[in-house]
Amino acid sequence: MGGLLELEGLSRTFGPVTALDKLSFEVPSGHVMGFLGPNGAGKTTTMRAIFGLMDLDAGTVRWNGEPVGAAERRRFGYMPEERGLYPSMLVAQQIEYLGRLHGMDAEAAGSATRHWLERLGVADRAASKVEALSHGNQQRVQLAAALVHDPELLVLDEPLAGLDPTGIDVIGQVLVERASSGCCVLFSSHQLDQVEDLCESVAIIDHGRLVASGTVDELATSGPRRLAVRVEGDRQGAWARSVPGVTLSELDGGEVRLVLDDAIDSDAVLDAARAAGRVTKFVFERRRLSEVFREAVNR
Repeated sequence: MGGLLELEGLSRTFGPVTALDKLSFEVPSGHVMGFLGPNGAGKTTTMRAIFGLMDLDAGTVRWNGEPVGAAERRRFGYMPEERGLYPSMLVAQQIEYLGRLHGMDAEAAGSATRHWLERLGVADRAASKVEALSHGNQQRVQLAAALVHDPELLVLDEPLAGLDPTGIDVIGQVLVERASSGCCVLFSSHQLDQVEDLCESVAIIDHGRLVASGTVDELATSGPRRLAVRVEGDRQGAWARSVPGVTLSELDGGEVRLVLDDAIDSDAVLDAARAAGRVTKFVFERRRLSEVFREAVNR
């Protein structure tokens, strides 16, 4: 297992709307890649293009250097944001059927179905209809459908949406395990804290264009210095708003995250914080992925 997904110059318009604008990036095997962007940025259009569900005006999707066709897509797994299951079909019966469509024999499809329903915590619902399941359990079954044939590439559109913390943990663990086994994993999400925890790298798009990409570590350590400061009695960070050379980036429960201009001395910031009250936290920090995202799409 293993491979390289390459998206090169993907372009698509819908009348006056540009959904994809010469979009290019790569997704290597062996780690989880987050695919981020505001609503309407072009993420779902990109994912559909990978599977030939969306015609492109220009550009090429390649797998291991070759244009993607029907044979390659049989080795891919896809979890669409919209439910892609038959509501009145029994869970296990449905997963086995989808496995057979990918070329598995009956015994292999049945064995893989039992494995993934157990691994994803829905084995007790194997004989239930999909429409009888909760949203979270439908998400788990949808992922089982994408995994049943042991795909080399796994593309997931908002797999964490609507899940409770336990469901997020289960699906997150599975994605990391699949990447560790050599699978190429790409998934979109608006839950940036989970993306930061799960992903080794990210691609951020806006208006169909790539606006930032790289490993999470690279993006977190790039750019100007950042401070996290907490001053007792000032939950709104009022003290920081008048300090020259300082921009208040985030406010979280009384803790302010500040971006420092190159010329500002951090001691001056500490003096301003002390003048406002007792300083209980003053720490240089990495950029949060949420900060990277905001800067990229507002640039």
